[in-house]
Amino acid sequence: MRGHVDLPLALDREAPVPLAVQLGDQLREGMRAGALKSGERLPSSRGLARLLGVSRTVVTEAFQQLYAEGWLEGRHGSGTYVADFPRFTSGPGGAGPSGTEERSAYGGAEPGAAGGGAAPGSPGRGTIDLRPGRPWVLDYDKAAWRRAWRRAADRPPSDVVDPYGHPRLRELLADHLRRTRAVPVGPENVLVTRGTGHGIDLIAATVLRPGDGAGVEEPGYRAARRVFVARGGRVVPCPVDEQGVVPADLPDDLRVLYTTPAHQYPLGGRLPIPRREGLLAWARRTGALVVEDDYDAEFRYDVAPLPALYGLDPERVVLLGTLSKSLAPDVGIGWLVATPGLLGEIARTRQRLADRTSGPVQEAVSVLLERGDLDRHLRRMRLEYARRRAAIVEILGPLVSGDSAGLHVFLRLPEAAVGPLVAEAAGRGVLLDTTARHHHGRPRHHGLVIGYGSASLGEIRKACAVIAELAPDL
Repeated sequence: MRGHVDLPLALDREAPVPLAVQLGDQLREGMRAGALKSGERLPSSRGLARLLGVSRTVVTEAFQQLYAEGWLEGRHGSGTYVADFPRFTSGPGGAGPSGTEERSAYGGAEPGAAGGGAAPGSPGRGTIDLRPGRPWVLDYDKAAWRRAWRRAADRPPSDVVDPYGHPRLRELLADHLRRTRAVPVGPENVLVTRGTGHGIDLIAATVLRPGDGAGVEEPGYRAARRVFVARGGRVVPCPVDEQGVVPADLPDDLRVLYTTPAHQYPLGGRLPIPRREGLLAWARRTGALVVEDDYDAEFRYDVAPLPALYGLDPERVVLLGTLSKSLAPDVGIGWLVATPGLLGEIARTRQRLADRTSGPVQEAVSVLLERGDLDRHLRRMRLEYARRRAAIVEILGPLVSGDSAGLHVFLRLPEAAVGPLVAEAAGRGVLLDTTARHHHGRPRHHGLVIGYGSASLGEIRKACAVIAELAPDL
C-alpha cells in the first residue's frame, strides 16, 4: 500500500472563493495533471486541516465534493485515496484511451426490469457473459446492506397497503431525482413500483383500451412490447436511427409511446434537444402519452445528461426509473413519476388489482437513500463501469457506438458476419447478444449488443480480444 502523498497546497483567505472550493479545485487539478496519481493515499481530513491551518469542515466539504464527482474513493478502515479513473484523449480518430488528457468519467443499462435484456440461461464455469441487462452485484457495502435490513426488520408489519408507496421513500426518491436528474418533483409526483416492467404494466392497465396503439422503439425493449400486448394494446414498431426515435416518423394514432431517450436500447443513441422538442410537440398534437424509461440515468461517461423529457412537459410524459441496474435486480424497487392526477388513476388501478410493493424492501431502500449509502455505491460503480467501458472502446475501436452511458455498447457489423461470430465466440467461452432479438419485425440494424455490467475488467479485456480477432475490419 502506498503512503500518503505530500500535497503542494495553498489557500487564500482573502479570495472571494470559499476555502473548501479552493481546496477542491487544487486537488482536482493535481489529479488532472498527474501530480496525484491513482491509488495514492491522501492525508486524513484532520491532518490536512492541521497542515493548512483551516477547520476540518473545510477539508471534509472539499473531500465530499470530490467523492461525489468520482475523483476520490474511501476504503474501510484505511483512508481516502485517489480513484483509479480512466483517461481519454480526443483526436482525429475520436475518443480513445490515453494517459495524457483526462475527461470526466463520472456522471450519470438496458431498460430496468430485472434481467431485462439478457438472454435466458446462466453461463457455465469459465464462460464470460457479455450479454446486456445485468449489473455488477459483487461490490457492495456489506455493513450498509446489513444496517438497512436490520432497520427494515425493526419495522412492524402493517395491514394497510399504500398504493403510492411509503411516504418517506417517496420523499427520498423525489429528492434523489432532483439531485441526479434535475427533475423538480415532490412526493406527490412519485409512486413506488417493483421496477420498470411493473411501471409499464401499471400504465398500460390504466390508460390502454383494447386495440389502442402502443408504440415501442424498433429495435427496442421486448418486455414493453409483451406488456402492451398482454394489456390488449396494438404494438406499433417505431423506427430509430443512431440518435434515437424519429418523431417525424411517428404515426398519429398512438395512445402511448415507450421510449429510451437518454440512451436508446439497444443502439445507444442519445436523443438531441431538437428531437426531444419534436417528440413533445407530436405528443401534444396527438394526445399521446410518452413513457420515458430513464434506465441509465446514474451512469454517464464523458457527457452531461440531457434534461429528462418529463421535466420538459410533465403533462404528456411519465418517467420510469429503477434500482435494478444501479443496485441489484432482486431489490425490486422502482419509481413512476407523473402528474398527481394521473398518479391517482394509477394508484386506483393498483388497488383494483390488489397490487403492492413489499413494505420491508421499501424500508430498507429508504435507509440506503437516507444515509447516503446508495450515493456512495453509485460513485464506486461509475468508476468501475467507466474502466470497463474504456477497455471495450480501446480494444474494439471506432465501430463501437452508444458508449456515452449505461452498461452496454453497440458494435455495428455486416449482417452476414454476426451469426458466425456469435457462434465462434460461444465456442471460445464468450456469450454475446445481437440486435436481432430486439426487433419486432425483420432486423434493420445488425451487430452486437455488448453488456459490461456483470463481467470483470479482466474478463472484458479477454472477451473483447476474442471479438476483435473474429470481427471483420476491426
